[in-house]
Amino acid sequence: MNPSSLSVVRDATRRRFLQQCGTGIGALALGSLLNEKLLAANAVETVLGKPHFAPKAKNIIYLFQSGGPSHLDLFDPKPELKKRDGQQVPEELVKNIRLAQIGKNAKLLASPYKFERYGKSGMWLSELLPHMRTIVDDVCFVQGFYSEAFNHDPATLFMNTGAQLAGRPAMGSWFSYGLGSENKDLPAFVVLMTGVGQPLTNASWGSGFLPTMHQGVTLRSLGDPVLYVGDPEGMGSRRRRQSLDVVRDLNQMRHDVLQDPEIQTRIASYEMAYRMQTSVPEVMDISKEPAKMQEAYGTTPGRASFANNCLLARRLVERGVRFVQLYHRGWDHHGGPDGNLVFDLKKRCAETDQPAVALIRDLKERGLLDETLVLWGGEFGRTPMMQGALSPDQIGRDHHPHGYTIWMAGGGIKPGIVHGRTDDFGFYAVENKVHVHDLHATILHLFGIDHLKLTHRFQGRDYRLTDVHGELVKGILA
Repeated sequence: MNPSSLSVVRDATRRRFLQQCGTGIGALALGSLLNEKLLAANAVETVLGKPHFAPKAKNIIYLFQSGGPSHLDLFDPKPELKKRDGQQVPEELVKNIRLAQIGKNAKLLASPYKFERYGKSGMWLSELLPHMRTIVDDVCFVQGFYSEAFNHDPATLFMNTGAQLAGRPAMGSWFSYGLGSENKDLPAFVVLMTGVGQPLTNASWGSGFLPTMHQGVTLRSLGDPVLYVGDPEGMGSRRRRQSLDVVRDLNQMRHDVLQDPEIQTRIASYEMAYRMQTSVPEVMDISKEPAKMQEAYGTTPGRASFANNCLLARRLVERGVRFVQLYHRGWDHHGGPDGNLVFDLKKRCAETDQPAVALIRDLKERGLLDETLVLWGGEFGRTPMMQGALSPDQIGRDHHPHGYTIWMAGGGIKPGIVHGRTDDFGFYAVENKVHVHDLHATILHLFGIDHLKLTHRFQGRDYRLTDVHGELVKGILA
């Protein structure tokens, strides 16, 4: 096939259009070149494979607890809530905010769970987290954390992409774009999902305006590990390879004509899919792990579970996957049979406490924790006010972004500390506050990246994960 035979299609491209527009577009281009601000913007540095300074971390495992775990029932007990349980929330707390589902006359709710202090930091932990108490001195609890969005979709996007609207690259995509992968047979950014509850969209792990080769690749711990990468029925690996070679050559010819970077992305994606046919089944087979290791995590080979995915996360970072994200749904506990603070919160903790702690222990014993950052948290916390009725199967709390808890371990994070504080009601972050963009800036720093310099130009503007905000949280750095 001669590339010139593609001229009919070529004539419809933007490149061809600009070539035929004469001096009108040329004059506009000249005006842009004379704009000193645009020239300065073009000079903004991007990493693209090379850190700005020596990194502390090489890999990240993000344990995203989708739905919004209640910080007040897990990490942040408030004596004031116990003293004023059942009273109306003070007007000054709610007069200038919006609430998702409850009114501003809602009643305060004390936690029904017992708390005790653990570790050198004296961190308060709920009775629902018996395993977490054993690794308190390896963990940094960020209690002054806050977000801006109070509904699930924008809040989840905000935590993962730094923006509340779909279309921005996920944090894992920025890592793939900036640092790449250490394993040519596995993606740089992998996503694993378990649990039930509100739906999640792939905008949370999409590449946005970055080349699509940087989007998160969803792996499955049950059934085919990756959809649509296996050989079609009746086609052997040799014929598959020949077919891919032909498609690659045709795509390359098309790229030579259009110079469209997405065509190169398509070629790279096909090649990665071919290599993953061998690499992915091997890494996903946790049945080869020693029985003692499976018992530590609480895994059940052949079933989809958060425990299985935690063990898979360790296996993936061992093989050089840069960013592993585990989504576990089911933390949306408004009250009632669809999610409450008694039965359902206990279930979520039982599903996640043991494997998350086993992951930290496993990484530490293998000497991987120092270079692997583990992050745990949801899109927001829960209100100190009650939603539902005061009975075990009805009691709940509403969405709450103004102050809640996340935790981190390894990868250059200072262990055994509690950073920040919420007010006496657990409502607002009031001390050593950490915003979502601050968290993103700090995570990038741990990987040797200046968040101001990891940028991508799109539609005339230089974008970054931290948008136009973000401050380094020095108090949590080791």
